[in-house]
Amino acid sequence: MNILNKEELKRQIQEGKEISLDGILEEFKNLLRESIQTASEVEMTSHLGYDKHQESDNPNYRNGHNKKSLKTKYGEVNVAIPRDRDGTFEPKLVPKRERILKGSEDLILSLYAKGKSVADISTHLDDLYGYQLSEQTISNITDAIMDKAKTGSIKLYFMGVKVAESSTRSNLSNSIYGCNCFKN
Repeated sequence: MNILNKEELKRQIQEGKEISLDGILEEFKNLLRESIQTASEVEMTSHLGYDKHQESDNPNYRNGHNKKSLKTKYGEVNVAIPRDRDGTFEPKLVPKRERILKGSEDLILSLYAKGKSVADISTHLDDLYGYQLSEQTISNITDAIMDKAKTGSIKLYFMGVKVAESSTRSNLSNSIYGCNCFKN
């Protein structure tokens, strides 16, 4: 079932098939999974210097996939990331040992800035997105972003105007409500 395709969606509605928001979300997660896996395969091809199934003199070659469960703001997405024989492949889109897809950190930081406790944030993620992060992980994410802002390695902007660069943790968390983070 591909309900993200406009024509297919129209056809299914005309045939009287029930379309749910959960079904649309699942289709979107499938699209996200396919996009991440395709991008990772392209990264591997670039790393090795030859296409899959192409002969090469390179002694390093593809060596299967690592399965990974990513936590995203849309819920958990299971992906298979390629690996190479030498273990030198460093994926850029989904780096090794990363389990939280970018965007989820923005959500956590936004909730934190709104005064939510780490326990509330953990419950919120489980209720809405179906995955749990430990309170320690949430605390580590917020601390890392605050530390970067304090050192000036990120600046916080709201509608294009810098609102924080270096500040105390409490002033910074008060100023980031609705802000975007940008690396220097």
